[in-house]
Amino acid sequence: MTHVSTAPLTLIAPAKLNLFLHINGRREDGYHELETLFTFLEYGDELTFTVTNDSEIKVTGDTNGIELEDNLIYKAARLLQQYGDCKHGVRIELLKRLPMGGGVGGGSSDAATTLLALNKLWGCDLALTELAKLGVKLGADVPVFINGHTAIAQGIGEQLENVELPPSWFCVIHPGEHVSTAKIFTHPDLKRDTPKLKADWQTENLGNDCEALVKKLCPEVEKALQWLLKYAPSKMTGTGACCFAEFSTEAQAQQVLAQLPEKWTGFVASSATLSPAHTALNAHFEMK
Repeated sequence: MTHVSTAPLTLIAPAKLNLFLHINGRREDGYHELETLFTFLEYGDELTFTVTNDSEIKVTGDTNGIELEDNLIYKAARLLQQYGDCKHGVRIELLKRLPMGGGVGGGSSDAATTLLALNKLWGCDLALTELAKLGVKLGADVPVFINGHTAIAQGIGEQLENVELPPSWFCVIHPGEHVSTAKIFTHPDLKRDTPKLKADWQTENLGNDCEALVKKLCPEVEKALQWLLKYAPSKMTGTGACCFAEFSTEAQAQQVLAQLPEKWTGFVASSATLSPAHTALNAHFEMK
């Protein structure tokens, strides 16, 4: 165990976008075989960590009334505390910017960022691969955020191959729907038979296998996709409800956001090959 830092540390728990999402089949354990391309955005929830000398874990801020034991941030901290046999505690303050049920990874990103931060602050010093194995217990997307690099994910999302993408700007809109990932993945009408990619993924026009079902169940998602299509090719991320379009400049993306109907919310952000949580964490501990 290394020196434990008690100075507050604030990190962005970034949004992710699925630039494509294919479902190749359903496994006997109920999970699905996937192929997806994740990228991170320079935008997300904000988490402030303050290590304490008792063993208590407190989560305050925009917790949306979720019971402490059901909060993924608490679960992540408790999991690491038990696994690393850590005697310290932590106060975690959450500033929520990412919509729940939006498909941008808010809960998974919060959990992963908690594991990343406390692994350093508590002096656990686990390798990212070990941290990712812990993280998958909290959700299939958590290892992606722990890996922290734009990647193609396969299996249930835990097999990652880092890729490099040119920087882009995204206009992301949330049409006010809350989509349950569990509901989509257990729905009998979900497309589950897309063949594995054979050719280079960059040469194909790739979509999201959840999109057709979500549009049927959530008409506002279809409206949002149609609205965005006036400006650029539109896609849905994850199991929705957030939709996005890609632009080469911030000004183009902001111009679209400025036209957004009042009933919806949205934001503009640049892509990040390395997660901003990793960037900030690396910078913080290099300075010490």
